[in-house]
Amino acid sequence: MGINPTLLPAQPSVGRKRKHDRRTINGILYVLKSGCAWADLPKEYGSSTTCWRWLERWSSDGTWERIWRTLLSRLEAQQKIEWAQAFLDGSFVPAKKGEVVWEKHEKVAVRE
Repeated sequence: MGINPTLLPAQPSVGRKRKHDRRTINGILYVLKSGCAWADLPKEYGSSTTCWRWLERWSSDGTWERIWRTLLSRLEAQQKIEWAQAFLDGSFVPAKKGEVVWEKHEKVAVRE
């Protein structure tokens, strides 16, 4: 299954043109799947800065979600997704130890 060029935004009219979309997407997927730091991205995926920059841009302009939804639609049409066992949000963040972070503290009295 290749990348449908219509899923990606048009090449920018100014600035650097995108090269190697497949390699960039594979680099992004490698970091997201492995959890490694961007700096540890293997050279075969190109520049870690390029992969990070395109992930940021594609996330903010809706491209990444469009790719994800298209993939899910194709997999569903091929009956390769069992929705009862699927997660709709892939954001898994380990909890920090200690107090709950989201509680808002009004004023803290300082003792001298």
